[in-house]
Amino acid sequence: MIDHDRLFKELISTFFLEFLELFFPQVTAYLEPDSLTFLDKEVFTDITAGEQYEADLVAKIRFRGQETFFLVHIENQSYSQTEFGRRMFTYFARLFEKHGLPVYPIVIFSYDTPHKPQTDTYRVTFPDKTVLEFNYGVVQLNQLNWRDFLEQENPVASALMSKMRIAPSDRPKVKAECLRLLATLRLNPAKMKLISGFVDTYLRLNAAETEIFQTEIAKFELVKQEVVMEIVTSWQLQGREEGRQEGRQEIVMRQLKRKVGAVTSELEERIGKLSPTQVEDLADALLDFTNLDDLVAWLNSHN
Repeated sequence: MIDHDRLFKELISTFFLEFLELFFPQVTAYLEPDSLTFLDKEVFTDITAGEQYEADLVAKIRFRGQETFFLVHIENQSYSQTEFGRRMFTYFARLFEKHGLPVYPIVIFSYDTPHKPQTDTYRVTFPDKTVLEFNYGVVQLNQLNWRDFLEQENPVASALMSKMRIAPSDRPKVKAECLRLLATLRLNPAKMKLISGFVDTYLRLNAAETEIFQTEIAKFELVKQEVVMEIVTSWQLQGREEGRQEGRQEIVMRQLKRKVGAVTSELEERIGKLSPTQVEDLADALLDFTNLDDLVAWLNSHN
């Protein structure tokens, strides 16, 4: 399962100002970039639904030329949800109440379907008057054409083109263009890896698409080809390592079931989070296990 919220939070928090420059340039005109800080996670309880929600990203930043601050709340929504506007308003109200600062709310609709344009307004109305009209910024990726961002020298554009409106036949070309754009940016290796990993997560190609992708890369100028091929090579090495890790875990799971019997899904999930070194250690330790309690005790001491 793809952890959409984590991927988007990593991308936007790393390239927060670039995100605003790309989609909300009017905001960058009145903020002080050097004052940017991120708040600890904000958790809210929806009493009516009996659920807890965590705001994806809340930044505190100063108005340019002033001593006063404001908040920017960015929420990634990876699935369609009714009454989403009401939740955005709830976040706004709680943040405003808690911090006493103006809040600029933004939502990124990152799901593939439905394609229906989403509203940017939440209203509370009566027959005789409108009590509330709450507006928030919207970036609906499946409404955006990736071709419109080809010349945007912005790392967020390089990443998010992979989630925009793409015809199935264009998938290999879009992946190549994401990397071409990335190759034009002078980013450090960690940021390059973050964006290339984001693109590879959302544009996994089959064998036929990979051939087209390679053909597209061959059209790039030599310098960009070299950068892109380094990225592709790192994907291949990572894929092989992930394959080896999965293979080791499968072997360990089979050995455990023979030694201690059925393993619960909760324990399987914990084993799945072990590092490669820990999996090897578990493979050695399980030889001395006699029951599930031994496995639980080992996991408790290692994660």
